Amino acid sequence: MHGFRNIVFLGDHGGYQKDLRQVVARLNREWAGSPARAFVPPQYYATSSDGYAQILRQHGVPQDEIGTHAGLADTSLLLAVAPNMVRLAQLRTAPKPGAADGVYGGDPRHATAALGQLGVDAIVSNTVAALRKDTAAR
Repeated sequence: MHGFRNIVFLGDHGGYQKDLRQVVARLNREWAGSPARAFVPPQYYATSSDGYAQILRQHGVPQDEIGTHAGLADTSLLLAVAPNMVRLAQLRTAPKPGAADGVYGGDPRHATAALGQLGVDAIVSNTVAALRKDTAAR
């Protein structure tokens, strides 16, 4: 509200996607009759998880490197948007990290900004297209 018309919720964790949808539905009920509307584009999370993993596989990345948390996929995305957050020199020479290191089902040692940019481009373009469609339907 307060002058905003489109409020977008971008959830980056599968565990609370349902909660976001419930909040958006509640807000839209409360704001009925006003110009404000809330959105939670499912394309954002779908592209950032399964969609991006598919892109990585198409570029020859083995499934066992992609991971579900802090593996090659997450690390590549971070290298594309905030490379200073990754200690790349240490990562390249480290032994394969595991769950004790916070890495689940993947191996970030071969992550690159170029692979991350593939994900960023897909996430942004799919999310923007979804939001354009949703806001045009108003």
